[in-house]
Parts: sequence; structure tokens; C-alpha cells
Amino acid sequence: GKIDRLIVIALDPGHGGEDPGAVGPRGLRGKDVVLGVALQPGGRLNTLPNVRAMMTRDADFFVPLHERVRKARRVQADLFVSIHADAFLTPQARGASVFALSEGGATSSAARWMANRENAADLVGGVNIDAKDATVMRTLLDMSTTAQIRDSLKLGGEVLGQIGKVGKLHKGSVEQAGFAVLKAPDIPSILVESAFISNPEEEAKLRDPEYQAQLVHALAVGIQRYFAKNPPLARSRQL
Repeated sequence: GKIDRLIVIALDPGHGGEDPGAVGPRGLRGKDVVLGVALQPGGRLNTLPNVRAMMTRDADFFVPLHERVRKARRVQADLFVSIHADAFLTPQARGASVFALSEGGATSSAARWMANRENAADLVGGVNIDAKDATVMRTLLDMSTTAQIRDSLKLGGEVLGQIGKVGKLHKGSVEQAGFAVLKAPDIPSILVESAFISNPEEEAKLRDPEYQAQLVHALAVGIQRYFAKNPPLARSRQL
């Protein structure tokens, strides 16, 4: 599938700044891991023809969830990929997982737990969404179309398939829950849990540049495969 226009992919390293994200048993911080993965010079996304990656944060600072969504929409991103390395209820939990938005309930109680936890990130940074913004947010959610979720599940499936070649998967299918950061109504959006930092073995893996590079490769290939099967619509892009 030849792509004849610029494709913009919003990469969203989770947490940051005063929100460290989860911290592993040996002190590795989620916010640092995911920034490293997203910044990987071998990030390969920028080396693909006609593809440009846009970061919602490129250093250690706090970005409110709705601002992450807004940044992606501002550059008319074709895809939104949020990268995380979070903790789980038990230190035994391991494996990568991929999430998409759910219009209704979550696909599992674990997915609901993750979404609630992620959505609380704004509380750390003391974000106050005023009434006007709240109305805008609500309207956005109402627009959060079935089409977006359908495409997000396709994208998630491709990415999950590639990550499965790199290491163990926590769940073999794309999970869904009400993640606030996945709510751009017009951009297929997924959240990738690269590994559970709360598991000592996984924490060690997340420190390993080799694993990080494999993860980046898996993401890039998954995204390429998605576009090969779902060519982006023509769009006049003001850049």
C-alpha cells in the first residue's frame, strides 16, 4: 500500500513531571522508561517514508490528559499511541497489553482498574477542568464514535501481534476501558502497556536497551501493517 501523503503519529509517553507513574521494586520510574522508548532514535517511525512522529512530551514534564488529546488533534494526527509501563495489583503480573477505548463497560475488571488509575493521573498535577471545558469534553465523548473504536481495535490488534513476538503478552486480545487519554473522537487511539514495572523481572527488561529497541520495532511494524490494510484517507494538511 503506497501512501502519498504525510502521516502524523502522536506518541504519548505516559505520566511525567510531578507524576512519576509507577515505580519498580528497584526504583525504575515508569515516566522515564516510556520517554526513553518514545524517544528511541531507532524509533524508526520518523525514518519511514511519509511518516512523522509527534511527541506529546519530549522531556520530563507533566501534561494533563485532555491536553495530550488536544495536542494530537492540533496536528491532525492519524494515530495516537500512548506508551506506558505501569504497576499492577500483584508483582507476579507480567506481559505487555494493548488497550482501546470502550463506549460501554470495560472488557475486564483489570482493564477497568487500569483505566481508573490512569485517569487519576490528572489529580496528581492538580488539573482543574472548568465548567466550560467539561462541556467541551462531554461533547467530545459523545462524538467518540464507534468508527474510532473499530479502527483503534484494528490498530491495537496489529501492534499486539508484533509485541507478542518480542515477549509474553498479559492478554492475547486488545482490551477496552474508558481511558480518558484515548478519547480523541477522530483519531484511532491505543494505549500500550509495555510491561509491568511492578514485576522485578519485567523491571529489569524495561531497563534493557535491547528490549526497548525490540518494543519500538514492534510498534513501528504494527503501525505499518495497520496502514497497509487501512490506507489513510486523503487529507489536505496545513503544516
